[in-house]
Amino acid sequence: MKTITLGSTGIATPQNAFGALPIQRADMDTAVTILHRALEGGFTFYDTARAYSDSEEKLGRAFEGKREQIFLATKTMATTPEKFWEDLHASLAALRTDHIDIYQFHCVNQCYRPGDGTGMYEAMLEAKKKGLIRHIGVTAHKIGIAEELVDSGLYETLQFPFSYLASDRDIALVERCREKNMGFIAMKGLSGGLLNNSKACMAFMAQYDNVLPIWGIQREAELEEWLAYFEETPALTEELQSVINRDRGELLGEFCRGCGYCAPCTVGIVINQCARMSQMVRRAPSDNWLSPHWQAEMAKIDQCVDCGACMTRCPYELNIPQLLRKNWADYQDILAGKTSVN
Repeated sequence: MKTITLGSTGIATPQNAFGALPIQRADMDTAVTILHRALEGGFTFYDTARAYSDSEEKLGRAFEGKREQIFLATKTMATTPEKFWEDLHASLAALRTDHIDIYQFHCVNQCYRPGDGTGMYEAMLEAKKKGLIRHIGVTAHKIGIAEELVDSGLYETLQFPFSYLASDRDIALVERCREKNMGFIAMKGLSGGLLNNSKACMAFMAQYDNVLPIWGIQREAELEEWLAYFEETPALTEELQSVINRDRGELLGEFCRGCGYCAPCTVGIVINQCARMSQMVRRAPSDNWLSPHWQAEMAKIDQCVDCGACMTRCPYELNIPQLLRKNWADYQDILAGKTSVN
């Protein structure tokens, strides 16, 4: 397992980092067990966010007394300095620490700059001056915003979706970060769960010596898979390249990553599952997705009123009503036996 240095931060960590969004779905004892095993197995970098319900609390419980062994990154979705300070102090308390290694503006739609009138970047600078944070980072989902963030020279790390479904423009962004000596943290390395071959995902990431992937983990079995790669990192073999080529052929284009930023739907559609149901029933065990519960959830798509609220919130700028209706038509064909899920 190679060591990645996150740009000018100097933070050096194995190229296997822990994404702590999914552990909000585990109970406290299970989460603590998983986090202890992760540290024991070699994970040193942990990424969470104030928005991930009790994820920070679970990290705080697991790593109390072990703080010097790890790097902690968290995020704020604040858009005012008042909310920034509220979130920062809440994160410090939940994480049971006196400092955060990388504090990130979360899913931004603009590049906060000194003197822009928001006071947001100034708040980051003050927090760093006080020693509450060590480094200033940012996360984004839109490529244009990400490019502006990198070119600004104001941020030490960028977190951006990156997987083997990456476009040429995404890959150029990684190279731009290298040129600017800016750390690149790769989120959604499994594309929201649509990529199910962890070896192929790890082998792809291992090609980049400036990319730190954060893998979302919520079960011990998932953790053990990633821990195995500390001992033997998969090489990009012809077999794994064929997996990548097949997935790129099936998934490239407009698809839902399941992030959930589109919610809530005005008529109650579970958009982040229903808008990618065609992929889920084919790439994950299908019995549950075809249950009466999900049949009823998918049927809600008929109630879509095209209000457009979801599209204004989608970080990937997808035509969500169109995607929903496409998935609903395919789903009905599957239920009727007209289309196979294999």
